[in-house]
Amino acid sequence: MRRPISAAIAGVMLAIAGGTAAHATPGPGTGWHRVPTPPFDLPAGYRCDFPVHAVAVVDEVYYRTLVAKPDGSPRLEAATGPLVLRLTNVDTGATVDADAGGSSTSTYHDDGGRTIHSAGPILLGAGEAGTLARGLYVVDGLYRIDLRPDGYRGLTGHYTTDDLCAKLS
Repeated sequence: MRRPISAAIAGVMLAIAGGTAAHATPGPGTGWHRVPTPPFDLPAGYRCDFPVHAVAVVDEVYYRTLVAKPDGSPRLEAATGPLVLRLTNVDTGATVDADAGGSSTSTYHDDGGRTIHSAGPILLGAGEAGTLARGLYVVDGLYRIDLRPDGYRGLTGHYTTDDLCAKLS
């Protein structure tokens, strides 16, 4: 199933989204298509110690398959466009808007893994295995994310992180 980059990363990452801006911008060119980001819910303990609800308040991300596998699914896919997610701590009602509108390419590996090269902010959900502690983060900069089928998420490059669980607690 194809999901937006931020979604896959967030809950691998998660599915994100919701409302689209009233006046959507046109796509960046021929071959680009939209995949709306649906709202999602995370149970307490999955990423944060409390349940989180997320919905896109701006969702104008476009995708383009650059290289296809023999079955037509993407081997290499690009994504770009504004994405702002409103995250809510379901227990307290605290909210934070997260800019997740970076540009990236994703390489889909035959073993189910994925390598993402990204410039700019994305929402990244981290589990028990990987570079970051369990949580939800906005990662910004120039970086690479390795998503392995076993759940490991490796993050390398030049980046900053913003701990959204801390902001919502």
